[in-house]
Amino acid sequence: MVSNELLDNYLPVALLTVIGIAFVAIALFMSRMIRPSNKTKVKLSTYECAEIPVGDARIHFNIQYYMIVIVFLIFDVEVLFLYPWAVQFKNLGPIGFIEMVVFIEILIIGLAYAWRKEALEWTQ
Repeated sequence: MVSNELLDNYLPVALLTVIGIAFVAIALFMSRMIRPSNKTKVKLSTYECAEIPVGDARIHFNIQYYMIVIVFLIFDVEVLFLYPWAVQFKNLGPIGFIEMVVFIEILIIGLAYAWRKEALEWTQ
């Protein structure tokens, strides 16, 4: 049998989840029922500011942009881990300090690797 305390804690979460899923399902169903569905050749064609499209729409992007974003995200996540550690620094003691030093060293090694592979360079 489920205890009342457990039911009291998780019932609002379950109820909001069901309401959220139902809202999305109803919105998708209603948009499908209401929208017009007369597809024509003109509506299905590519639109480029009233110009006739020339060539392929796919463009080759330099992978360096993605590498810079990945490195940025890694160090952004590092800041997310450093803030709670700094807040609780006095309570963690020397073990907490050593763990964070190891964490920062791993990130510095990753930064050195990305730097050596020229992942942070904008031009080649």
